[in-house]
Amino acid sequence: MDKVRLVLLAAFAMVSLMLVVEYGQFRDAKSKEALMQRQQATPVAGASPAQGTDEAIPTQSSLPTITGGTDDVPTLSGSELSIDEPRVPSSRLIEVTTDNFAIKINPKGGDLVYLALRKESARLDTPDIPYVLLEETQENTYIASSGLIGANGTDTAKGRPIFHSAQSKYRLEDGKDTLQVDLTLQQGDVSLIKRFTFTRDDYLIDIDYLINNRSSSPWKAAFYAQIKRDSKPMPEAGGAGMGMQPYLGFATRTQEDRFQKVDFEDIEEKAFKTQIEGGWVAMIQHYFLSAWIPDANTENSVSIFRAKSGFNYARTTTPVMVVKANDEGKIHSEFYAGPKDQYQLEKISEGLDLSVDYGFLWMIAQPLYALLFFFNTGTLHAFGYKLDIFGGVGNWGFSIILLTILVKACFYSLNVKAYTSMAKMRAIQPKMLALKERLGDDRQKMSQETMALYKNEGVNPLGGCLPMLVQMPVFISLYWVLLESVELRHAPFIGYIKDLSAMDPYFIMPLIMGASMFIQQKLNPPPPDPMQAKIMQFLPVIFTFFFLFFPSGLVLYWVVNNCLTIAQQWFITRRIEAAANS
Repeated sequence: MDKVRLVLLAAFAMVSLMLVVEYGQFRDAKSKEALMQRQQATPVAGASPAQGTDEAIPTQSSLPTITGGTDDVPTLSGSELSIDEPRVPSSRLIEVTTDNFAIKINPKGGDLVYLALRKESARLDTPDIPYVLLEETQENTYIASSGLIGANGTDTAKGRPIFHSAQSKYRLEDGKDTLQVDLTLQQGDVSLIKRFTFTRDDYLIDIDYLINNRSSSPWKAAFYAQIKRDSKPMPEAGGAGMGMQPYLGFATRTQEDRFQKVDFEDIEEKAFKTQIEGGWVAMIQHYFLSAWIPDANTENSVSIFRAKSGFNYARTTTPVMVVKANDEGKIHSEFYAGPKDQYQLEKISEGLDLSVDYGFLWMIAQPLYALLFFFNTGTLHAFGYKLDIFGGVGNWGFSIILLTILVKACFYSLNVKAYTSMAKMRAIQPKMLALKERLGDDRQKMSQETMALYKNEGVNPLGGCLPMLVQMPVFISLYWVLLESVELRHAPFIGYIKDLSAMDPYFIMPLIMGASMFIQQKLNPPPPDPMQAKIMQFLPVIFTFFFLFFPSGLVLYWVVNNCLTIAQQWFITRRIEAAANS
């Protein structure tokens, strides 16, 4: 039994070490991201890199074959194309301010070249500085662009269109729920409007092309939308991480999978292409994402690739649209830029909520998150339904405590059996020592007598190991919930703990966790083997070191769990010992 327990403890220690390594890698990536946040600024006026912006434009030679419309549609097939264009000075960018966004739109192409989330601070100690998601500077490139290609398209290998706007600054005024920003372009007898519609308290932006064809010929073009990003910061390489590092890369939906990752390393070797009705393409990072969602009623082409320039692209392209002579048409799309709020994302498009990635134990992590959300807000999401039950506790730390109590209650019967077995093991320790003294080094006889003693006393030698084995998946799942859930970002608990997603700055809770583990160890029967006993003595120290770098929310869970275990185990042990003495 002691060997089995030692193996389980070693396995648990290895899992914890993996989590520490992965969390350390995540913190390194987060530090790089924070450094980028400190470096980022408004795009430099007149700045242009030596190679230009290397903007990839889909052309008639760069798309899978598409058919549509009432007339013949040109065949679009081939490879990707990159062209060089100078950067538009920041003084000419169109500025848009809403309750959620601070945005800058490049009149060349109407691209989103800067987007800051006003309700999300870049750092906990700088609450007035918003988190910048999209930007185009000399150091970083992460933008969202869209356009029209084909026979009458505005975007070609020769360049992008220059749109005009009625003003250079737009603001969502108090008392209004929507803001429209119209960019206009004249193509002979065809008038085009690229319209951005912003809605209060919404991270989803409607982007429409309004076509007014007053010519004598049909107007034909296909719509494309893409995310362009450099590869910084790249995920840390390798390791036995079990996939536990927050994902950084592209994702999309396919006919086979509601959610498919396409990371930077994948497209370095080979482009990813597929076709799907509706769908989406997204750039995913820790806590936040951006995503293009084209018309759900069209068969769209998805292409994710790395251009010769080194930039990465995730693109979706619609079939060619035909607007008859003297007629009007509209091409609709949506762009999401904001936190990974899974309950909001699932409303936008199928599979987009899976960008909140809980790893291979998602079937355990998802209910844990639903319960955590319920305790904090009082709203329960289950099986597609939303139930407002009570007001919620309004504190994610107390929600973690309530979740821990609930999980412990679910395992109560199992734990009673396990702790009863451990208490009986502790009670027969004197008899075990007597056997060892009497039989000496005769291991075979010792094993036989020990098993006979277990049978006579009604002790299950493996009973005490089961709770540890059962809790490991829950521990890993909760680790992912606390690491991936944007709600815990900068979420305070009490006192000095201002961010449950970050490590304890003073290491107080990890030390309490280590002390609780030491007390819990004293309640367990000591291993008869001296070497095993020494190893067990060092485990609280080792685990304390591990937990120094874990998110404080996860340490809080473990502290509460240990305290409940100590109380339950002490009560059961006292009861067993009292029964034995009587």
